Amino acid sequence: MHERKIPLNLNCGLDLIGEVLYGKWKIRLLWFINEGYLRPSELQRKIPDASRRVLNIQLKELEEHELVSKKIYAQVPPKVEYFLTDFGKTLIPVISALGNWGDEHEEKLRKVILGKMGKEE
Repeated sequence: MHERKIPLNLNCGLDLIGEVLYGKWKIRLLWFINEGYLRPSELQRKIPDASRRVLNIQLKELEEHELVSKKIYAQVPPKVEYFLTDFGKTLIPVISALGNWGDEHEEKLRKVILGKMGKEE
């Protein structure tokens, strides 16, 4: 287990959300699991830019935070499926609202992000 460099700060809801959802792929993982992509290989195909290792780490963290659970089937080769817990399902409307906001402001966000990237080069 790694040692935290920055101590936990859980003083408000935003701190708590950040602790649970911090990770580049976690929101997408939750969304895709909700849409029915349950197997690790399916999730990997939906998020090809993420390595299998990183996806596994983030799935494990989502499981530790009780947002997803997994079912392991006793067969050869082993089959694993992830699903949202009832607690995890409560995040879907929030993720949907964030996605809608991103869609509504897509042009502005692209301009700002791409403009910033141009300044860093």
